[in-house]
Parts: sequence; C-alpha cells; structure tokens
Amino acid sequence: MVTQERALATRRMILEAAGSVFAERGYSATTVADVLKKLTLTRGAVYFHFSSKEELARAVLASQADVPTVVRDLKLQELIDLGLVFACQLARDPVLQGSVRLSLELDSVGLDRKLPFQGWVDRNLSILEEASARGELRPHVDLVETAELLCSCFTGVQLFSQVMTGWTDLDARVRVLLKHVLANIAEPVVLLQLDLSPDRGLKVGAELGALEAERAANGEEEPAEG
Repeated sequence: MVTQERALATRRMILEAAGSVFAERGYSATTVADVLKKLTLTRGAVYFHFSSKEELARAVLASQADVPTVVRDLKLQELIDLGLVFACQLARDPVLQGSVRLSLELDSVGLDRKLPFQGWVDRNLSILEEASARGELRPHVDLVETAELLCSCFTGVQLFSQVMTGWTDLDARVRVLLKHVLANIAEPVVLLQLDLSPDRGLKVGAELGALEAERAANGEEEPAEG
C-alpha cells in the first residue's frame, strides 16, 4: 500500500512539473530535460512512469476532464459545480494549465488535441442525459448540441479570461456563461433552484476537500490520473 501511494505521488509530481513546463513553453519547445530540471528525480524514474514526452503530454491532456465534482440530486447543479470547480482550480493547478495550453496549441504536432475536448463533451452529455431523464430540461433541448456548445463556449471564455486577467475573473465569467445557457435549457421550476452564487465554486471545492480527507482517513484510494 505504501509503495503504491508513493508511486501515485511520484506520478502526480511528474505531471505537475510537466504541466508547468508545457504551460510556459508549449509542446514543441519542451524537452524531458526541462521537466527534470523541476524535479528531484532521475531520468529513469520519470521514464518508469512515462516512456516519452508524447506520453507525458497525453497524460497532461487527459487530466483536464478528470476535474472532480460532487454528485447532486439536481444534475444541472452538478453541471454548474463542475464548471465552477474547474474555473477555481485552473488558476492554481499547473497540470490543468499545461493541459489547456496543449489543447489550444496549433503546433502540438503528434498530439491528439481532440482528447480533452471530447472528454468534456462526453462528460457534459452524460450529465445532460441524466438531467433530461429527471425532467430538468425543456423539451426542445438537443443534448449533443448543448454538450458541444458548453465545451466550445467554455473554451472561449477561459481563453478570453486568460488574456484579459490571467484567469483571475474566470469564475465570474463562467457564471455569466452558465446563467445564459441555463436560462434557455432548464425548466423554469428547476432554474429557480440552481445556485450560481459568487462563492459557489469555493464552497464546492471545500466540500471536495472534505470528501478527499474522509477517503484518505478510511484508507480509500483515488484513481490514477491519465
């Protein structure tokens, strides 16, 4: 158990270092040596977990759609919470930052940049399908269209926020986006129950932290990233 926990911690350390370098330099300009400079690990230790720069980049990319959230009775609230948690984490999580840059870079030759986008579309669609089954959505809503719209609009919002304020206002901009989208897809009675308050992302983040601490106290393992 201790060995496995150490391996997961080492993997996370490597991903954070790689995410930081990818966020700063992009894929083409980054080397494994650049990542090693941020670590106290040997080259062999890195290659034990990741066989190449490309595999490391794929793991960073894939991590973007692994942002956690809390299961809710109202699935549209779950969708809100997911977006707001991402917005709060992006400003401080180097793995997410690296993933965002890799997914938007046109010169990331050899990388499947569709991976995080499709991951978000699939995750959005899963939540929307549950919301539809529970009667939370208006009859006209096209689930696939909405899942893709949310992903594409969120991408634009986070890019705009990065350029304008370095993501410091991302939470507020995501709430504006969700407010407008939800007004068009949610049943009115459901819309009135949804929480888009300014501190919602921080509250859900604290809730997730408490759940993680509880899992750790109970000896439960978290799934590996990537």
